[in-house]
Amino acid sequence: MDLYLGIDIGSTTTKIALMDTEGLMGSRVQSTGVHCGDTVETALKDLLRETGLRREDIRKTVATGYGRRLIPFADEVISEITANVRGTSWSCTDLDTPVRTILNIGGQDSKVIAVDSFGVTENFAMNDKCAAGTGRFLETVARILEINMTDLGPLSMEAEIPLKINATCAVFAESEIISLIARKKAPSEIAAGAHYAIARRLSRMARRVGVTEPVAFDGGPALNRGLVKAIEDELALDIHVPAWPQITTAIGAALLARDAHMAAAA
Repeated sequence: MDLYLGIDIGSTTTKIALMDTEGLMGSRVQSTGVHCGDTVETALKDLLRETGLRREDIRKTVATGYGRRLIPFADEVISEITANVRGTSWSCTDLDTPVRTILNIGGQDSKVIAVDSFGVTENFAMNDKCAAGTGRFLETVARILEINMTDLGPLSMEAEIPLKINATCAVFAESEIISLIARKKAPSEIAAGAHYAIARRLSRMARRVGVTEPVAFDGGPALNRGLVKAIEDELALDIHVPAWPQITTAIGAALLARDAHMAAAA
């Protein structure tokens, strides 16, 4: 059996995807930690044990993300933009037409990628300067509200009117949220307000890049239905979330590993 490994080392989580010539065989997501090389080794060993697959059958490994150059056994490193486009395009084949715009929110950055009809990147923008539009901000909101991250989306959907959070800096936004709690504002309305604050930032960036439908939204925060709704409202269009939004970039790296190996063998 020929296997292909994609590794996406983000600032907060590391994702690995293992594929064969037909599709996805398995994946793992875990905290990156201080030593990302050890994290990848542990994740891979756990994945191989769970799937019953063998490491010696991995024909090529491609790494991407912030820590992509820290994996000594990776055969190739690529940018997360390239991997994200490849993985999201593959993950959204259930759509009638190819994805043309990709919204991605990670732990400490957010991206908007414009893609042509052939799956080639035309333009992109990235925010990695402020945490206010990222998954880190959602973690902060959940911590202040004293709830789990997974409960943030359902809680926000209970809000009648989202509160307006005006601060554009994560630090000031945190202070603003604490002030709202002190004023006895409903947690659901605070959670919804945080989602719409992120959605407004992402939507402004998307409009600068240019938005063409279909639009896909991936990254861990895409699992948050409240955030998806906020972005849909801000952009006034439907957003498609892939089946595995948290690992699309790792899938893209694995697909590019497969493409390269098969091309070399042809």
